[in-house]
Order: sequence, then structure tokens, then C-alpha cells
Amino acid sequence: MIIPNLTRKAARSIGFVALLFFAVVGTVVVAFALAPADVPGGNPLGIDDGMISTRQTDDRENDKSDLSATPGEEDGYLTEVVTFFNDDLPAVTNLDPELLAALRQAAADAEDDGVVFYLTSGWRSPRYQNQLLQEAVATYGSEEEASRWVATANTSAHVSGDAVDIGAADAIEWLSTYGADYGLCQIYENEPWHFELRPEASTSGCPAMYPDPTFDPRMQPEARDDPRDSQMLIRKAEGTIVPVWARRFLTQDAYSLRAMNVSVLKEAPGTR
Repeated sequence: MIIPNLTRKAARSIGFVALLFFAVVGTVVVAFALAPADVPGGNPLGIDDGMISTRQTDDRENDKSDLSATPGEEDGYLTEVVTFFNDDLPAVTNLDPELLAALRQAAADAEDDGVVFYLTSGWRSPRYQNQLLQEAVATYGSEEEASRWVATANTSAHVSGDAVDIGAADAIEWLSTYGADYGLCQIYENEPWHFELRPEASTSGCPAMYPDPTFDPRMQPEARDDPRDSQMLIRKAEGTIVPVWARRFLTQDAYSLRAMNVSVLKEAPGTR
């Protein structure tokens, strides 16, 4: 009777060991099935490795797209030149009301001379202005050089709605001749397409232009007084001076200062 008892105990032990063995083996098999060999740490959710890689890549591409997205009409971005009589675009409607009124009056009178005013850039959102500044830095290699062409969002007259860029050479020439009668003045010698409202100009004429925006007290606390700056401007004026990013604002014949008969600085800023 002793032997049968031992046999039953042994059988129970063997059965327990067998169950434990199959449980362990089953767990290992399931783990390998769920964890792709090329994904460290496994994939507890059982998602295909290709799906994980693709989804992560798509997320990164979407992030990049958001950062580099082209500004829209709501930012003042224009896909084509428009007139100042457009009432649907923020680039026009967000301009200072007095500036817009003066521009519309001047545009109406210029039409009698066969000249049409086209707006190439008016009001801009801070986001749009920052993008233009980043493009200018990439083009010129430094923030200092870029600042000669593009202001920051905090200082730009475009962001405040106080400035416009005129696109056609004949319109720029017409405004440079008659603009003071409407209080419309060129502000920077290196940006002859840029006009702002100076109401006093109708009686006393437009104020002297700054060589470039870095001389404008609104852009920089202290005016620059280095003769080398004027010499640099003169060298730029000898050829094409319009930056690459701005050329879409102008017609081919308006690429240089000489094409628009704009005077070039002849003396150091400190002697003006």
C-alpha cells in the first residue's frame, strides 16, 4: 500500500510541474509575439512597428509644417497686388483710417494722370512680420544687416497699420512728386516704395528721409552717426539694392534706386 501512495504523490507533483512549465512557455511565446524584435523594450500595445514609426514621423512633419506655414490673408499676406479701394482684405482694412483715406484720395487723383496705385504690402500681423525678419536674417546672415530692411514686430509701422509699400515704379514716382500734398511721405532712402502719413507735410513738405530703418529713432534708441554707414548705402545704391525677399513687391523696372530717380545719400548722416 505504501508504493501506490508514493505513486499518487509523485503523479500530483509531476502534474503541477507540467502545468508550471506550460504556463511559463506560454507567457514567453506571447511576449515574443507582441514585442517586435527591432523595437527596444517591446511594444505592449501590439501596434505594428511600421505604424509606430510612420505616425511619429508624421507628427514631426506636422510640427514642422505648423512652424513654416505661409501666412494667410488674415495676417496681411497678399498673393497678388491689390488697390487701396479693396474692402475685403485685412492688409487694407487694418490700415490706419487717416492713412487709408489719404492714399485713396491720392490714388483717385493719380488715375487722372493714368497712374494706378497698387498695394504690395500694407498691414501685417506680428507673425507675418517675424517671418519676414527671419527670412531677411537668412538672406543677409545677421540680424544687424537684416534690420536695414525689416523691422521687428514690436517696431514695424506695418504691424501698427501706419505704413504701406507701393508696387509700381510710376506710382512711386508720382507719390514722391505729389505725395506731400496728401501728407504721404517716403521715410527711408533705401526703401523708396515705403510710404507713411505725415500730415504736416501738406504745409511744410516731407521730412528728410533716413538712410535706412536703423537710423530711425523708432527702431533704435540712438541714431547712428557713422560715415561708413552712408558709404555702404552709396555702394548699395550703385546697383540692385532691393533684397531678394522684397522683390516680389516690385515690378522689374523698380529694382534699383536709379530706376526710380531717387536721390542717393551724398554725405554722412551726422552732417545732415
